[in-house]
Amino acid sequence: MRLFYSIILSTLFLCPVELHAMPTKITIRVKAKDAKFIGTAIGGAAVIVRDNLSGSILSQGVTAGGSGDTKIIMQTPLTRYQPQTDSTTAKYVAVVDVEEPTLVDVEVQAPLSRRGAAIKGTTQLWVIPGKDILGDGIIIELPGLILDILNPYTHQSLSEESFKNGVFVFRVNLVMLCGCPIATGGVWDANNFEVKAYLKKDGKVIGNYELNKTDVVNLYEGKLPSPVKGSYELTVHAFQNKGYNAGADRINFTVQ
Repeated sequence: MRLFYSIILSTLFLCPVELHAMPTKITIRVKAKDAKFIGTAIGGAAVIVRDNLSGSILSQGVTAGGSGDTKIIMQTPLTRYQPQTDSTTAKYVAVVDVEEPTLVDVEVQAPLSRRGAAIKGTTQLWVIPGKDILGDGIIIELPGLILDILNPYTHQSLSEESFKNGVFVFRVNLVMLCGCPIATGGVWDANNFEVKAYLKKDGKVIGNYELNKTDVVNLYEGKLPSPVKGSYELTVHAFQNKGYNAGADRINFTVQ
C-alpha cells in the first residue's frame, strides 16, 4: 500500500501543471489633491497598465464618470474601509490576463482636456490571478491647478486703445485639477489662493503683479501698465496655501 501511494505522489509531482491566464479586474481612479475625482467633465485621465518585468501594455483607457459626492469626499471625516466613491464616480476598469502573481506599473495622466496643465502619476501593485480589485479600487492622487490666461490671448497684438486709462486688464481662469470651482467662501475658497504674474521683455522681468478674485466664479484679474512697443511674455502662477497645489500658464503678446 505504501508503495502504491508513493507511486501516486511521485506521478503528481512529475506531471507538469499548466498555468492558464485568468482575466482579473483592476478598478483605477484618479483624484485631484484636496479635491474630487477626475472624470468625463474634464476629459478624464489616461491610464496605462504595464507588466513591470517586460514593459508590455496589459491594458489602457480613460477614466469616465462623475467627479463624486462633494459632501462625502470633502466634508465627511473618513473611517477605515469607508467608500469614497459610488457607482457613478469616474473610474477605469482594467482587465488583465495574468497566469501568476504579476507586478504591474500603473501610469495616469490628467486632465486630458487641458494638456497644458496635465500631471502624471504612477504606482505599482501586485495582481493576483482572479483576485479582482473593486470598490474604490486603486486611487492615484495628482497635485495641481488648471490655470488659463484668457486675456490677452496668445500672440495678441495690443494697440494703444487696448490700454484704457493707461492700464490693460488681464484675466485668468483658475480651477482645481478636477475642474471644481474656486469661489469666495466656497468649498475651494478663493481666499486660500494666491495668484501672481510677472512680465518679461527681451528675457528680463520688467514687472510683477498681483491678481484679485472677481465676483465671477474662477475668474481673477490684474492690471498691466501701458508698456512700450515690442514683444512680451506674461507668466501667471497660482498657489493654494492650505492644499499646497500650484499651477501656471504663459503666453506671448505684442504691443504696437
